[in-house]
Amino acid sequence: MLGHGAPAVLSVIPDTFTFAWIVAILFATAWLLDSRGLSAGRTLAAATWALFGLFWLSTVPYFAFEHQSYVESILALVGFPASVYAGYLLYDGRASLFTLTRAIAFMLFIYLPFETIPAFTFAGIAVPEPRRVLIEIVASQTGALIDLLGYAPEAVTSNEGYDAAYSWTLDDGHTVIIHIVLACTGLGSMAIFGGLVAAVEAPLSRKLRALAVSLPLIYVLNILRTTFISVVAGNQYMHWYPDLVLTMFGATDPYRVSFLISDRIMSQLLAVVALIAITFLAVRELPELAVILEDVLYLITGEEHDLTESLDLPREPTNR
Repeated sequence: MLGHGAPAVLSVIPDTFTFAWIVAILFATAWLLDSRGLSAGRTLAAATWALFGLFWLSTVPYFAFEHQSYVESILALVGFPASVYAGYLLYDGRASLFTLTRAIAFMLFIYLPFETIPAFTFAGIAVPEPRRVLIEIVASQTGALIDLLGYAPEAVTSNEGYDAAYSWTLDDGHTVIIHIVLACTGLGSMAIFGGLVAAVEAPLSRKLRALAVSLPLIYVLNILRTTFISVVAGNQYMHWYPDLVLTMFGATDPYRVSFLISDRIMSQLLAVVALIAITFLAVRELPELAVILEDVLYLITGEEHDLTESLDLPREPTNR
């Protein structure tokens, strides 16, 4: 994932997903040690947070130069000092950050299998990659919604060899192909909420309610997003200020302008707003999430926040 512009110091870092697996395993180990009352758990967790920061730093060149995403590259860049600071606070005695530590481990364990497990054969039965199954389901549902809207692009094979791309032919004869990839499935956002819910201590019924509020909503909004981007980019509906947009993203293909505006600008910014709104809904069902959110806000602002009071959440959540 590292781009050609990555600093030399980052060249010694393992490939992105190996690095992520290492972080996930170390976070889980630190959690296990701490749960057994061993001080080594706090030390390991703090060190792993610093490693997690280095992981985010290593992804900045990819997000900035290859993926061409301002939102994701800025978030990855901010992730470096934020993670190092979290490790410092945890080592310095902010024990509540262990809940966020558990959440990160769960998030990675949910997400990484889809990125790394290959296709295999078991007992004579061919099992496809998890990523292929998820991508093709999302692509199929996106295509169905596109059809309902009255459009008829040609379904074609994606760059990954999956049934997950749509070819649009413009009036000038140019063909625009929109590919559905793993980043288009909403898996990242669902892993975030799955990790947060799994990390807190609460009755199972309330955890299930929080998941029932967040996961289906994320999935539906994501299908709307992939449909929106496909239709807009496939028909060049947002071919606005092409010279400016191409300069902003360091791109040269004028047929990419509508995609950059609809996906890299509009959809990604709206996704941040949607995640904040969904978080609010989830915390209403699972107030224990407030502890994690308060730690995140402290990392960002340096000030303590009482979300239980601000959001009028019950002080002692019950299962009744």
